[in-house]
Amino acid sequence: MVAAAHPLAVEAGYEVLKRGGSALDAAIAVQMALGLAEPQASGIGGGAFLLYWDEKAKVLRSYDGRESAPAAARADRFLKPDGKPMATREAIPGGRSVGTPGVLRALELAHRKHGRLAWAELFEPAIAAAEAGFTVSERLHGWLERMEDLRDDPAARALYYDADGKPKAAGSVVANPEYAATLRVLAKQGADGFYRGPIAAAIVRAVRSQATAGDLSEDDLAAYQAFERQPVCGPYRRVRVCSMGPPSSGGVAVLQILGLLERTGFAEAPPQSELALHLFAEARRLAFADRAKYLGDPDFVPVPVQKLLAKAYLDRRAALIGERAMPVAPAGDAEAPGTSHISIVDAQGNALSMTTTIEAPFGSRIMVRGFMLNNELTDFDFVPGSANEVGPRKRPRSSMAPTIVFDADGAVRVVIGSAGGPYIIGDVAKALVGMLDWKLDVQAAIELPNFGGRGEAVEIEAGEAYERLAAPQRARGHEVRPREFPSGLHGVERVEGGWRGGADPRRDGVARGD
Repeated sequence: MVAAAHPLAVEAGYEVLKRGGSALDAAIAVQMALGLAEPQASGIGGGAFLLYWDEKAKVLRSYDGRESAPAAARADRFLKPDGKPMATREAIPGGRSVGTPGVLRALELAHRKHGRLAWAELFEPAIAAAEAGFTVSERLHGWLERMEDLRDDPAARALYYDADGKPKAAGSVVANPEYAATLRVLAKQGADGFYRGPIAAAIVRAVRSQATAGDLSEDDLAAYQAFERQPVCGPYRRVRVCSMGPPSSGGVAVLQILGLLERTGFAEAPPQSELALHLFAEARRLAFADRAKYLGDPDFVPVPVQKLLAKAYLDRRAALIGERAMPVAPAGDAEAPGTSHISIVDAQGNALSMTTTIEAPFGSRIMVRGFMLNNELTDFDFVPGSANEVGPRKRPRSSMAPTIVFDADGAVRVVIGSAGGPYIIGDVAKALVGMLDWKLDVQAAIELPNFGGRGEAVEIEAGEAYERLAAPQRARGHEVRPREFPSGLHGVERVEGGWRGGADPRRDGVARGD
């Protein structure tokens, strides 16, 4: 079973599974195809976190392919001359926001341990599609229309826009021969073909030649390493939930939300009721307060993961949740938003949950050799002094939360994750409570209206059923804001006799399996 954000990518991964490939092999094929057909969301110019369950060894591993800052980066990177932080929209376009991409090194590292098919074979579907062309979706057309500054990049303009500057129409076919040529190099040379040599030099030239030039160097690319990290796991009801640890904050925050819900009567609240929404919102606010204070790159700052997830700590935090909204959700004392998600299970029961990103739609708006470069450095805090301040070779805090849930017997029950920037945390937690508490299937849980937020306000998906709960939430003291919630949840769940997949209708994704 493969669930991902574009049919072309799902088909590529499914065919790899049919040829006997592992879930990891399929993920490589899916990622290369997403970089072609969903260029606004992910690609080889970005980064990823992935969890991999080895069914035979009964071991869960996690891999960190998060982008890193250049060696020349300093804490004041996103401050204006008057010392005030830039607006995010100012900081994103151009070379200043580009971090060293990490997804290829992470996939290469994981493939050495979990791959069954040859590395080069996994690039064939995307190469063929890049040469033949892919069909522009309504969603991609809409993003091309909205991102007006993408037209400023000559390569992107030539590929995605007509001569008069209008985006290619939905339904039109776009070939990307430069991307095919890049993938051929990577298929032959491995990830080294990206991090050293002509492609690396082209990336550096593009970053340094922008009006807002960056300081990425060929040494930064050559020095980049992906890491195997320790997954974070915690109990919820009768299951065990595992996700990605720092430098992602997503796993810790999801586990905190679930741990707080377990302690506040959420199970007794009627499903999808205003009480359930209130409890979820308060748990989310407390988790985000801790996220802001404690979470960063563990290679640069101490991150108290075990204390943040400790039973006694969550007991104390849960006691703050009452009938009315907290005036301010405080951080506890634990010391002494262009992304895509892939969920895959192979015939042997190996499972992969991978969230992959270039950060904003079309990343930094810089195209090199057929792919977009990330703007991941804008995930750092712009004002120096926090655990997540900019630093040389440091990895910015992320919200990505690729997740695998195990039942009481240790078998994989759910594989899930989402796109959505800081909203990922709430979207994943929503889908989990939908399945684990409200007994919905994976597709129905994904389709639930999104709710949560990234700050103090409760944000509700506009135009959906939960808007009727806005007035009761305001009566409890919440600030409520309807908004668009373009999540990208993709999941697989175990059912009797096999697996069932779910894909977010808010994107172009599908699920396919036997």
